[in-house]
Amino acid sequence: MADQDKAALIAETRRRFEAEYLPDKSDKYDSRDVERLQQDDKWVENYLIWRHDVVDDTLKMIDESFQWRKEYTVNDLSESVLPKWLFESGALFLHGYDKEGYKLFWFKVKLHVRDQKQQLDKKKLVAFWLEHYAKRDHGKPLTVVFDMAETGISHIDLDFVRFIVNCFTDYYPNFLTKIVIFEMPWIMNAAFKIVKGWLGPDAISMLKFTNKSDVQEYISGEYLPPHMGGTDSFKYSYPPLVDDDFQTPLCENGPITSEDEHESKEEIDTDTKEPGDLNEEQNLNQKKMNSVEQISKSEENDKTEFKPKNAKKALTTFKGPLLHISPAEELYFGSKETGEKKCLIVLTNVTKNVVAFKVRTTAPEKYRVKPSNSSCEPGTSLDIIVSLHGGFSASLQDRFLIMAAEMDQSSGSGVPELAQFWKEVPRTKVMEHRLRCHVIESSKPSTLTLKENALNIPAKTNEDLHMQLTHLLQINKRLQEQIDRCLWFQQLSVVLSSLSVTIVAFCFYLAYSQRS
Repeated sequence: MADQDKAALIAETRRRFEAEYLPDKSDKYDSRDVERLQQDDKWVENYLIWRHDVVDDTLKMIDESFQWRKEYTVNDLSESVLPKWLFESGALFLHGYDKEGYKLFWFKVKLHVRDQKQQLDKKKLVAFWLEHYAKRDHGKPLTVVFDMAETGISHIDLDFVRFIVNCFTDYYPNFLTKIVIFEMPWIMNAAFKIVKGWLGPDAISMLKFTNKSDVQEYISGEYLPPHMGGTDSFKYSYPPLVDDDFQTPLCENGPITSEDEHESKEEIDTDTKEPGDLNEEQNLNQKKMNSVEQISKSEENDKTEFKPKNAKKALTTFKGPLLHISPAEELYFGSKETGEKKCLIVLTNVTKNVVAFKVRTTAPEKYRVKPSNSSCEPGTSLDIIVSLHGGFSASLQDRFLIMAAEMDQSSGSGVPELAQFWKEVPRTKVMEHRLRCHVIESSKPSTLTLKENALNIPAKTNEDLHMQLTHLLQINKRLQEQIDRCLWFQQLSVVLSSLSVTIVAFCFYLAYSQRS
């Protein structure tokens, strides 16, 4: 669909919702959802895609989902609101990625216990995780994994399964890529025939029944536990809230005590290799005090090599309360063939105070990030160089986390002060933003294309392509349904015609018999 047509549909949806639904049902909606609908084009577009661009159906879905969101207080769900034992059970969590780079939402069925008294809290936990991820990763779709190993008839809870299915079909538009069902016991076949009916024709193709021999068609071994034939050593625990994307997640009192000191040492050792470094290594404390200056010099050298004369900055910007971050969603790297190994992240401080920031990655062995732990002065911009090193190449599963927090005027911005700051800063005052990687697969790119991709100027994002593909698949299904109906009518016509011929022949036969 052309951008102009898409914009027209979005505008019509908003106008009709405000005119036809809002006056009579404003008390049934959360005002924050109504405000978001008016401001977030992507959200409205996802509703339209999920309802085949039919505005009437889209409005019904928005109405139902908004009422559900208010009933379950989705915008206010947090760790403190839900019972702690829900998180400790480990039945539901986010961890890892499938082969297409989509986040995995795990449901460990054997850990689920049917209890009507706990049902509402468990449903709110599902809503919490979905909302948590939707806001964190800008609504990028999920892959749901039902791990049914070691389960039996006692674990079947069709009401809870139906709630999970409804979340994706009715409340979170365009948010599901596939449902991977691992080792479903044969005794549950009848139950999942019912589940197929809930999914509807559009979503049935998303069901993937797997076992140990074929589950890696969808999820690579590095994100599968050993009982599924994988090598992932991840063990769920709580607290803190699972954030498996990054090896040094932010805890209540900041990162690991020695983390910043180790990071400073590593940056100087790996990124500022000059003859004088051997002498500096003999005095670690002096090295820490001078690390900010050394990193800045190394940054400038890298930027000189990296930036072409007419380089343009990324076109997309995430506007956070402390920092504006560009690009907003994706870092564009080349494949092994293209050879593009560097990207630029631009941070702009929009506050009146110094903002400390950190950059973390899911693949620390692949990337250098300079600077990865520093500060940005009020009203200024700072460039971060992200580069692949060695023989590594970027993958869709790689992620980056930018953490930022406002510092007091009296705080220093040297390495020791930053280390102490991150130990003491409350979690509630830390802004977090995530970036994912996009790999350019072209085998013969032009120099201009490489430069633009290295500077994160994409022609189309993964979401755009995913939406277009989903839309085409939906159109294809509708055409297939029409063809099936035509074939059915054709067969019916043949049967009726044959019946008519038979009746006429029989009548002639009777008439001939009577004359004889």
